[in-house]
Amino acid sequence: MNIQTAVQKAQLFLKEKNIKTPVLDSQILMSEAIKKEKEFIILNFDKEISNKSLEHFNKLINQRAKGEPIAYLVKKKYFWKYQFTVNKDVLIPRPDTEVLIEEVLKLTKNKDSLNLLDVGVGSGCILISILKDKKNFYGTGIDISKKSLDICKINGENLGVISRLKLFKSDIDNFHFHKYDLIVTNPPYIEKSKLKYLERDVIGFEPKQALDGGIEGITEISKVIIRSSELIKKNGFLILEIGFNQKKKVKKILENKGFYIKKIIKDLSNNDRCIISMKIK
Repeated sequence: MNIQTAVQKAQLFLKEKNIKTPVLDSQILMSEAIKKEKEFIILNFDKEISNKSLEHFNKLINQRAKGEPIAYLVKKKYFWKYQFTVNKDVLIPRPDTEVLIEEVLKLTKNKDSLNLLDVGVGSGCILISILKDKKNFYGTGIDISKKSLDICKINGENLGVISRLKLFKSDIDNFHFHKYDLIVTNPPYIEKSKLKYLERDVIGFEPKQALDGGIEGITEISKVIIRSSELIKKNGFLILEIGFNQKKKVKKILENKGFYIKKIIKDLSNNDRCIISMKIK
């Protein structure tokens, strides 16, 4: 069977299973199955593929048809300017989270050296992207998942920042090391009752502990703010990703803990996504 026939069959099958991007997904998974770039697939539709590669491709297509995200099937995801290793132990990096990177780089454009803390570091996509762009910054990442930290370490090594990266298995309540110039976090912020309404690609496969923000969605956010008030140097920054409807509640908690709200950033869908705050007390 040639590439074109296999890909076309896969596209129809994925479409029947209500996969939103059957054409792109089929091409990406064929690329993974035969270990070639996607451009090769498009330019070599008439090329025959081996039975082994076809079997692998069909297995990937069947997994995708059940909702398993492409990023987990190919074990990688591009974020900011870099490729990150991912698996089911970490959230898949999303374009909306790139606003955090943009804001950190704007805030620190005139800084030569800073100490950063990433709470709930996961794959390391936020912290490692910053360290890649700021060669004299040092970062610490904490996470309650040892498996997440293992993935973060792999990404730190692959992207050449491991010498400036420290990782600890800890929740924020029990973390007491150092004072930081800047803390960044994309914490769990989905309301517990809303988890079941997430797309099946998300709730069926991504780690629930990285999504579940408690009854009102701000349980983990509150913990981060409370501890950050002690971990951040005066005039240091706390940059939080939040849910689209959490701005007022989160602002109140921040102000009560001595933070000044410097800026609120909207995401690609024009929803409130990121709060930039400064420790002033």
